[in-house]
Order: sequence, then C-alpha cells, then structure tokens
Amino acid sequence: MLLYSETPNLHTHTLKIAVIQTGAAADRDGGFTYDLVRQTLLRRMHRLDPLRYKLVDIPLRLHHPMWLEDCDVDLDYHLRRVRVPSPGGRRELDEVIGKVASTPLDRSRPLWEFHFAEGMADHRFAIIGKMHHALADGIASANLLARVMDWDGPVQDERDSQTSCLPPTTAELLRAAGRDHVQRLAALPGVIGAALAGLRRLRRRSRERGSQPDLARMLHAPPTFINHLVSPVRTFATATLPLAQVKQTSKHLRITINDVVMATAAGALRELLLRYDGRADRPLVASVPASTDRSPDRISGNELGGMAVSLPTHIDDPLARIRLTSLGTSVAKEKNELFGPELYERLITYLPPLAAPPVFDWVARRHARNRLFNVPISNVAGPRERGRFAGFPVSEIYSAGPLIPACGINITVWSYVDQLNISVIADDRTLGDTHEVTDAMVHAFTEIRTAAGLSDGPS
Repeated sequence: MLLYSETPNLHTHTLKIAVIQTGAAADRDGGFTYDLVRQTLLRRMHRLDPLRYKLVDIPLRLHHPMWLEDCDVDLDYHLRRVRVPSPGGRRELDEVIGKVASTPLDRSRPLWEFHFAEGMADHRFAIIGKMHHALADGIASANLLARVMDWDGPVQDERDSQTSCLPPTTAELLRAAGRDHVQRLAALPGVIGAALAGLRRLRRRSRERGSQPDLARMLHAPPTFINHLVSPVRTFATATLPLAQVKQTSKHLRITINDVVMATAAGALRELLLRYDGRADRPLVASVPASTDRSPDRISGNELGGMAVSLPTHIDDPLARIRLTSLGTSVAKEKNELFGPELYERLITYLPPLAAPPVFDWVARRHARNRLFNVPISNVAGPRERGRFAGFPVSEIYSAGPLIPACGINITVWSYVDQLNISVIADDRTLGDTHEVTDAMVHAFTEIRTAAGLSDGPS
C-alpha cells in the first residue's frame, strides 16, 4: 500500500533527523566531517540490512514488488551534503529539511538518502535521513537508528559489508509470485472469516456503548482548511517539550503519555481552526498508526494497524478536552482490538497489483475532501539513553511521517532521552508558516498544565 499510494504529489517517505553537538575544539580540529560520516556509514552498512534492499518489479504486474537483498550501495549517491543558511538556527534547518522532503526517492536504487547538513550555529551538525515508509515503520526505524548510533557498552561491530545481490531471472520471479499467490488464496477464507467476525464484534460493542455525540463518527471527518488537494512541496517545523513535564502531567491527570500528546494536538488544531476557518465546532478525526510488533530486533517492515481517533477540537475547556481525548483514544483502541490488530495488514496484501496504483493516483489527485481522516498523528517512543554518532553526542532526534490524500498536515512525536520532540510536515498550501502548528502545540501543552494547576517546572 505504501508503494502504490505514492504519487507525484504524495511522497511516501519518512524523515529521521539527528542533531549532533560537536564543540568548538572538534570544529577547529575538523573532527566531525562529511568524510567521517561516510566512513562510519560504510563500516556499519552490514548492520543496516534495509538500506541494502532494492525493489524488484514482477513482470506484467502479476504480483506486488519484492525486495532484492544485500545489494551494493553507492554512498556517493545516497550520502549528500547540504548547507544550512545563516544564522544556522532551528528555523533554517527546518527549511532545509522541507526541501529534502519535497523530492521523491529514486525507485531504481535502494530507497533512502542521508543528507549531511553543515553550517549550523553553536557547533552543531545534522544528519537528515530520508527513507521510504515501505522499508520501515516507526518501531523498525527506531531500532535501525540504534544500529547506526554508538551507545554505552560494547563497541559497534564495524567492517566492510559483503554483497550478494544477483538479479533474479524472470522465471524465478514468476515462480516466487505463483507460490505466494497460492498461499494467499489458501489463506483468503480465513481472512474473510476473521474480518466478518471482527465487524460483528464492532457492531455489537457499538450498540452496547450507545450514542456518544461528543466523539467524531466514522466516515464523517468534517471539512477544514487542512483538507484539500495536497501539493508536492513540503514545509517542516519542529519544537521540543520537556519529557519530565509530559510525564508529570500524565501522572497528575491519570492518563497516558499518548493521551497527553493527542490532547495537546487537539488544543493546537482548535487554535488553528479558529484562526483559519473561523470555527471549531466539530471534533476532528486523526489517523493514528498502532504497531502490532514492538520487537527490539525488528529493523524493517510495517507491522501496523490503523486507528481513527476522535479529537475534541470543539471543546474549549482544556480539562474537558483531556477527558474526551482519553475517552476517544480508549474507544479507538478497543475498536482496533475488537476488529483484530493484524487484520488490516493481512487485508492489505490482497490489493490488486494492476488496479491499485491508478486507483491511489486518482484518489491523490481528487479535489474531494477525505471523509476518513483530517490529520495523521504518530507518537513513537524513541531511545531512552543518549547516543553518539562517530563518537559525537546526538543532542536531538526528530521524525516525520508522510502526508496522506487530502490531508495537508502530519504531526509526528518522538521521545528522546529527556525530550518530547514534535515534528510537523505540511504542504505549502495549508499554512502561512508551518511553525504555527508547533507553536500552537507548545501553547496547548502549557494551557493543559495551567488548567491542571501544575507549575512551569517539573516537580
């Protein structure tokens, strides 16, 4: 689905940004350089299997594309240099990241790029990773990131990588496709049965739950300034919240950290709805991915389900908004469990290879609004200990997911050590300045803490 849904205006890559703090002495000595980054990646490539995958199309589109593993990587192509404009602060880096995000990946090569960003203030550099979502979801990306970085403990295993990338013959591809089709056909009755059972459980629980007028209804995402035909140009913005304050707020209000994130997003979107639409009288619907495999060893693939979460943007009172957010997320999680967390993934494998690409392209180009979702929001737990890259400390990590049809904003939150890092990616038609969203997120979080009677500093 992530391959088929990529169109000229909707790129399906994700971003991972690591900010490296070097120090004045290292800069004078030329310690952190493009060549050092290149050599480090080269010596760790054997641990980064997905970066050596290459797409192989099946003849006549008789099956979905497959991965060819252990392929050669041309680092002179995949690792690039970019310069952050003066004065080299957060906004200038965000501008560079937006430009990196605006171009699709070349499918004739392994589906990733790293951009070495220099010219930043305060002895900092950034590595901007661009990877196709088909390679890895948030959990796999976090695990992959851990293999790139240095941690306390054993020294990283570094050596030259061996490749064995032999292109398969047409006959081998067709045989592999045939075997998989037979397996899928054999599994189809069970998948259909599980889906029907899941739908029955959802209907029964919905009747038991009764009417919930303050929660958004399925297939009723309201029209907003966010929802329109998305342009191919991307803009980017970041902000950071103290993780200790987020945890304190979560504990004080007896809700999860994810509820705090979702309520903060609801408050921010309410502020923007009032600014751009002049109204915020209906709940929005957020598309929220849910991982079905949190294994610390998984570094590739998308083990994901999807949840439609009601965001109470129509509620002015922050504490009432918190309560409704918590209710909305719990209902969404319950629906996901009742339907079957892994069913979404199993059903996706039956997308028809011939019909899917033109259908997704038609959906992406339509001017009609998205009735399923208003905005995608992700919240992923990143590394809890501070890492290093090539011996230099990584001070910040940000992540960003792709835009989806008729949704001009994506909000992605990653925690790292003592930070909760917010990234917003948007197209160039939705907002006057993408930092309006990150500023609104910080304001909404402050509003929640004030309403809860918490001090500015964590206690």
